[in-house]
Amino acid sequence: MTIKLTKKEAQYFYVEDSDIHGKGLFACTVIKVGTYLGDYEGPETNDNGMHVLWTEKEDGEWIGRDGKNALRYLNHNTSPCAEFDGYELYAVEEIEMHQEITIDYGEEP
Repeated sequence: MTIKLTKKEAQYFYVEDSDIHGKGLFACTVIKVGTYLGDYEGPETNDNGMHVLWTEKEDGEWIGRDGKNALRYLNHNTSPCAEFDGYELYAVEEIEMHQEITIDYGEEP
């Protein structure tokens, strides 16, 4: 199965089989610390699911977004190389070419 990426996504990523779980998101270039990697795109939802990213709003309410772009392939790692600020993804360490890009799902993945 070929995963289609937008032109912007293809600057940074490709999707491939992962040793962590299923498919993963991998760097196609070296990515510097602090690089903005994209937004987690998809419709808002109140239902949990495999590709739902939950963020806490300022009022303490949790809102989910059901990922529909390449970022839905991010896998969990307790030592992640990227993290979300809201729905925006940033590199928190230098990411090597062909390294799997991971995030920490938190206490309840």
